[in-house]
Amino acid sequence: MSDVDVSAAAGAAAGAADAAAAGAVARTAAASTADAAAPSAAGAASYLDGQVGLGLDVVQIARIAKVLERTPSFAQRVFTEGEREYCLSRSNPATHFATRFAAKEAVVKALGTGFSGGIRPRDIEVKRTTKGRPYVQLHGRAKEVAAEQGVRELPVSLSYTHEEAVACAMAITEESERARERRKDPMAELGKQFKEARSLLD
Repeated sequence: MSDVDVSAAAGAAAGAADAAAAGAVARTAAASTADAAAPSAAGAASYLDGQVGLGLDVVQIARIAKVLERTPSFAQRVFTEGEREYCLSRSNPATHFATRFAAKEAVVKALGTGFSGGIRPRDIEVKRTTKGRPYVQLHGRAKEVAAEQGVRELPVSLSYTHEEAVACAMAITEESERARERRKDPMAELGKQFKEARSLLD
């Protein structure tokens, strides 16, 4: 049960409260992962070359279910109207809320920001195409940060079991595309030289 999303690529007191609540849930719901409010180790390392950021997050579905039951306003603060409508239309809303929460965390880790600098949970929205394929759309400060970093694509992989929701995000920048193009020429030249060497041996 896995989805792959591709994205086209604020904060007042309420936004700060939302971010704090989101971070608190993630820290308790994903104890086996890196701190939810900070970039993942993979994301931080990949940003050393300024090309690609990676983010991974795991959320316990039961924990999200308890939060939703205990604090109904949590859903309104953290999820967009479209996300709430979709999740509530499913047979197990908590599973889909947890999956989308994990996606939001994975995205801010991939951006290397966490929920800080004005980025709020609702700035990252998981949507679906007309064919039912999920993808991520950025709003507000998250969209601005992605643009500042030159992010041109934001693929996200979503998966869940009966107990956990998992999301992985990759922020691909313009520089990564240029680097990929630069790598093409050396490889082509290497291939050419290899063919020439082989012709001498034949």
